[in-house]
Amino acid sequence: MRIVVYPGSFDPLTNGHLDVIQRAAKLFDRVIVAVAQNESKSPLFNLKERVRLVKSSIQHLANVEADSFSTLLVDYVERRTGHAIIRGLRAVSDFEFEFQLALMNRKLNERVETIFMMPKDTYTFLSSRIVKEIARLGGDVSAFVPGPVQAALIKKLAKATR
Repeated sequence: MRIVVYPGSFDPLTNGHLDVIQRAAKLFDRVIVAVAQNESKSPLFNLKERVRLVKSSIQHLANVEADSFSTLLVDYVERRTGHAIIRGLRAVSDFEFEFQLALMNRKLNERVETIFMMPKDTYTFLSSRIVKEIARLGGDVSAFVPGPVQAALIKKLAKATR
């Protein structure tokens, strides 16, 4: 069984992320969407909320699951008996950072490969940061995020403005 891990903060999951997940699900027997716990960031959604939003957005994909991790990524991949890491590349500007990360992960564990996937061209401009900014300013994000994420953004930001 070929298992791949797609890590990220997913704060929140966007349609670009979902596009990569759906295409990875066609290539691998199992895809684990691993939500990273990163204390250095100040996420809009906490870890449990992000995992729940990923789960609700991938429930139509039989070979995809959501999980979280707070260890070195290569250690997590090894523990989950994964073979590879999927990383999304939206533009050339993503490449240098992702390339350094892939090389470091290879140095830490040569058995884990990193595979880069590009989302559909319609999502190359999309980022979680931009989606949050549009939502904060009252814009419609329905074209950019799955339905459960849109509902959660509206609810979260309504609480924040009270």
